[in-house]
Amino acid sequence: MTETEFLDKLEQHKGILLKVSRIYCDHPEDRKDLFQEIICQLWRSLKTFKHKSAFSTWMYRVAINTALVFHKNDKKRPDNQVLSDQDARAKAPYDDKHERQLKQFYGAVKYLNEVEKALILLYIEGLSGDEIAETLGISANNVRVKTNRTKAKLQNIIEAQNNEL
Repeated sequence: MTETEFLDKLEQHKGILLKVSRIYCDHPEDRKDLFQEIICQLWRSLKTFKHKSAFSTWMYRVAINTALVFHKNDKKRPDNQVLSDQDARAKAPYDDKHERQLKQFYGAVKYLNEVEKALILLYIEGLSGDEIAETLGISANNVRVKTNRTKAKLQNIIEAQNNEL
């Protein structure tokens, strides 16, 4: 695959990178860093793409693995702290029902472990059980079990958050 073809595929599937970054990072600057790290890792790993699966499936696998490593390394840094949320509050997004639901969803997702985050991301993207299994390297039956458990866990988290309000 040429550099131009790679960039075209990257642009075509940019949404994958944005979603993985949002699932694994709470803060915008961290999301940007992870986004860039995933792009670099995709470029470095391009030679491992064997065309046996869809480019997007391979891209998910690399993106999620990169996010897991990024998240693990980020936790090890002692200087990892939020300095101020004032900018985020000053630029409050338009607050319609959909935005509130998305915010609540992403707020609940942060309580999932890394595998559950990957699973729910792939699920909401509409990948089939077989595609999720291939991407995560687990059986399709295990995907079904983990998906049901993760959905129930998310529902419990959201209900608990609603009860706190």
